[in-house]
Order: sequence, then structure tokens, then C-alpha cells
Amino acid sequence: MHLRFSPAEEAFRAEARAWLEANLPGELRPTELGARAAYDRAWQRRLYDAGWAGIAWPRAHGGRGATLMEQLVWCEEYARAGAPDISTLFVGLNHAGPTLIACGTEEQKAAHLPPILRGEVIWCQGFSEPNAGSDLASLQTRAVVEGDVLVVSGQKVWTSFAHVAQFQELLVRTDPEAPRHRGITWVICPMDAPGIEIRPITTLTGESDFCEVFYDHSGPASIRRGTWATCASPGSPPRRSPPTRRRCARSRPCSPPPRRSAWPSGRSRTRSSTPGCGSSSAGRSAPSRP
Repeated sequence: MHLRFSPAEEAFRAEARAWLEANLPGELRPTELGARAAYDRAWQRRLYDAGWAGIAWPRAHGGRGATLMEQLVWCEEYARAGAPDISTLFVGLNHAGPTLIACGTEEQKAAHLPPILRGEVIWCQGFSEPNAGSDLASLQTRAVVEGDVLVVSGQKVWTSFAHVAQFQELLVRTDPEAPRHRGITWVICPMDAPGIEIRPITTLTGESDFCEVFYDHSGPASIRRGTWATCASPGSPPRRSPPTRRRCARSRPCSPPPRRSAWPSGRSRTRSSTPGCGSSSAGRSAPSRP
């Protein structure tokens, strides 16, 4: 098979090559995680200002809107130039952003997509658990709607960059009665929420990019900002527990009708606020692999 590029694609290659050669950072990426994250954000902002951020993202959402062939050309030129890996920004750019584009509400897109593209925020991924790696059917972290908040209880592990991230794409089980591959909801989780504890994991090399994340460290608490449930597996909207007196002043009720949900006794739970959630966020396919 021979790939042949059109004159327009070769012109795109020349433009990309010239810009990369003129704009590569002059310094190497630092090894310390905080400095590395700052380096990644600065490089992403340079890409954004020049119109090269979000190569595959639609123009309507701030991206370049490149064709598949242009994406191939860009990847070739990026590798040829030895440009920086997206590293700490990969979850936001390659996971959370595309998920929001596909499933998010307009409010969620407006709140989260521009900061991701500009390199202003770091996202981490809450998929793997101590007993659930690539097989999400074994996922145990649970969530239920109580009043206007989503209450989360459980643990994640091997969460890259959790201790420097502002948001997490979090998978939780919202319907324990559904088949194991269903009943899973994709949640936007601010990492500064009370009740969340982050424990870095130090590897044999001395690095601590990986973390454990616990969602019931200090008992029930309301996350101050963010939304939840942009995606859910088919037929499994988040369930409601009986109404509670505690409410988040900035949130508004979600559309599914109240339903009682049993919880294991004696468990602390973390709450996340729900401004902007709605029926469009339920009943869609969640990512199937971490």
C-alpha cells in the first residue's frame, strides 16, 4: 500500500514543519513533576496560540479540525521534530475532551473544553481499581444522587498525575442491579473536593507519577464546582437515594425521578455538586477501556 499526499497536504506538512522548527522549546522537560506539569502547560499554550492545539478536535470546539491525512502528517512532523510529549495533559486532550465533545452538555463543553485546549488544567483518569484493571465489569466504586449532589464511595489506583490534576474523569457504578458491563457512569470530578484523599505511589525508580485516590476519606462533603454524568452506559442513569436536607446552593436537580438505592452500611461518602446536569447526560455509552 502506498500513501500519496495531495498538494494541499504537502503544503500542510511544510507549514507544520516550519512552525515546529521555529517554536520548539529550547530547554529539556524537567524531571520534577510540578515543573514538568508547568512545562507541558506552557508548550500547550504555545500550540494553542498558533492554532495547532487539538489537531483532531472539531473547529466548532476550538480545535484545528484536521482531516485524517493531515493528522497523519502532523504526527509525522511532530515526531520528526522531536517535539515534547503531551505527558501530563494526555487525559484532558485525548480522553476527557473528546468524551465531552461526544456526550457533554453545552454548559459542560463551554466550561471545560477551552481550558483543556489552552493547557490551563490537568485531568487525571479514575478507571482502575485494586480489583478492576482493564476489565471495567469488576468496577466497585459507586455513586448515587442525594438531593442535588452525587455521592461517591470507593477507591481508584494507578491514577497518573492525580496530585497535580484539577479534574478527573471518573467511572462509577450507578446501577448495581444492571449487568456488570452496564450501569457505569462517566463523571467530572474536581480533585479539590473535600472527602478526596490522594496518596502518591513511589516506584522503584523514585518517581511518583501514580497515585491512589480515596473518595470517602473525611466523610460526606460537597464538591464546590463541576458537573457529573456526561455519559452513562445504556439504560442506567444515576439512581437517587431518599431526599436529604443538605443541598448545594449552586446546583439544580437532575431529571431522573427519585428512586431509592441501598448503600452498604457504615460507609462514608463524597458528594459532588450537579449544576448543569440533565437528561441528555444519561443513557449514553461510557468508555469501555481504561
